[in-house]
Amino acid sequence: MPEEELLWKDRKHHMWFPFSFTKYSVSKTSLYIQQGFFKTSYDETLLYRIIDVRLSRTLLQKIFGTGTVEVFTRVDTQHVIQLKNVKHSKDVWRLLSTLIEQVRNEKNVVGKEFYGMMGSHHPADCAPMDDPVDMDGDGVPDAFE
Repeated sequence: MPEEELLWKDRKHHMWFPFSFTKYSVSKTSLYIQQGFFKTSYDETLLYRIIDVRLSRTLLQKIFGTGTVEVFTRVDTQHVIQLKNVKHSKDVWRLLSTLIEQVRNEKNVVGKEFYGMMGSHHPADCAPMDDPVDMDGDGVPDAFE
């Protein structure tokens, strides 16, 4: 597990019982997930690479006091990370949102680092490098001007 101070940690719950081998934790800079018993995997996601955070709660999750926090990232391995059935899910959602903004401000990360190929609606961002785009409409691709 991480050496830095953890601000939150929990396990995946089944109903209201934390009987699971999936552990979640958050520090000031990272989100950690540990999964498995016989084969254990460890995953770290840097908070500044998180694009968005969503909270969802089914009726059963509301009854048992849990919820699922979905984290949308700009990483190559996993674009959506789910923190399933965590207690105090609304507080976790707020904590993550606050920490993400703090880390982005500290690192001077702005939106344009995130919205290149995946979220862009600008034709030049989506075109391959060997296929230049005519952005100004004069009939000559911009790479050759």
